[in-house]
Amino acid sequence: MFESLTDKLSHTFRNLRGKGKLTEENMADALKEVRTALLSADVHFRVARNFINEVKEKCVGQEVTKSVSPGQQVVKIINDELIQLLGGDSPEIPEKKPLRVMMVGLHGSGKTTSSAKMGRWLTANGYRPLLIACDVYRPAAIDQLEQLAAQESLGFYAERDHKKVAKIGKNALQYAKDNGYDALLFDTAGRLQIDKDLIEEVKDLRKTIIPDEVFLVADSALGQEAVNVAQHFHEAVDLTGIILTKLDGDARGGAALSMKAITGVPIRYAGIGEKPEDFERFHPDRMASRILGMGDVVSLVEKAQENIDQQEAEKMAEKMRKADFNLEDFLSQMQQVKKLGSMQSILSHLPGMGNVQIGDEENNKMKRTEAIVLSMTLQERRNPKLLNGSRRNRIAKGSGTKVSDVNQLLKQFTQMKKMMKAMRGGKGKKMMRAMQEKMGGGAGGLPKLPGMGG
Repeated sequence: MFESLTDKLSHTFRNLRGKGKLTEENMADALKEVRTALLSADVHFRVARNFINEVKEKCVGQEVTKSVSPGQQVVKIINDELIQLLGGDSPEIPEKKPLRVMMVGLHGSGKTTSSAKMGRWLTANGYRPLLIACDVYRPAAIDQLEQLAAQESLGFYAERDHKKVAKIGKNALQYAKDNGYDALLFDTAGRLQIDKDLIEEVKDLRKTIIPDEVFLVADSALGQEAVNVAQHFHEAVDLTGIILTKLDGDARGGAALSMKAITGVPIRYAGIGEKPEDFERFHPDRMASRILGMGDVVSLVEKAQENIDQQEAEKMAEKMRKADFNLEDFLSQMQQVKKLGSMQSILSHLPGMGNVQIGDEENNKMKRTEAIVLSMTLQERRNPKLLNGSRRNRIAKGSGTKVSDVNQLLKQFTQMKKMMKAMRGGKGKKMMRAMQEKMGGGAGGLPKLPGMGG
């Protein structure tokens, strides 16, 4: 989401190289560029102004040590200020049972989906959640919440014939108590815009259920308007946190950088995709690191730990070490990596790789590779030597690809096995160079994986 801002900040830092000291003169142009970058990213003008003043005060006059360039020193100062701007350390959800969580926001912000994602997250943390349908105006919203609850094995409560939300909330409290649910998530109705009826409704529900958390679900694509929405809801129901949705989209990021500063309400969680598992705690320090192009390896590792089978990974590592792997293993690894998200998402977490774009062609190559391997029989995947001309022709037809695509995959797979065997024999570096020459460099100079194109 922050690619444009990252680009502009990186350009600014490069211009500071070679300076021996940070002065008002050499900082003026740099800070002007930073301010322009923030404003173009849809950051609120008042937030941008205060941010620049804070950075300027800490930068000007500082001596630059020999081992640190002015650009690096400015990055450190801006990183610290970004962390504060994004909210610093946000509180954890209170460890209490029953836990009552109220979800509010405009129509289309992702409340219903976020309620299910939060329920899934709470389940993983030892709770037994109940999703409560408090949108009495849209039957489709109740149906959607019921489907999501069933999909994630969560409790569900609704009163389709009642229109008084506060009464539904009160009845849900008793239902949860009677049925052993210890985390209650109230999915409230939204509007296309803030209005009196909406505010009065959520106020009444808040008084009735006395929630431990009141989360505003805000669409990051709204930009500065999301900040105004947050202010209105905070004044009405005293928000405890914000869940920012569509953080994986192409929004400019201004909402994330402005919300805490303007409303005083921290961003607590983030929706990073459409799948139920695409939900995570919002870490200001990690987001600041990504904005400055330094990646977020910690979040990537945490996601890998949650989604990748440790025993399977160790088993595959041993096979790779012995160069004793086949196309069945290769398919398994591809499917494991897919659990981490798109290749673009993975690259965005790696230092210096956030701006490397994976085009549609590269993504299509990955899909074709998976289709080719899936079109093989189990016996063929385990013993690729069986793949003669007629079998390759059948696989190409079955996967909707060309025979040349099948041949290319098998050629690259064979080269990969040769490389691993050579590395076992102490010729690793020499073979790696030879492989890079044969296969071509991938994004950022990395060797391409089988199926990533020739």
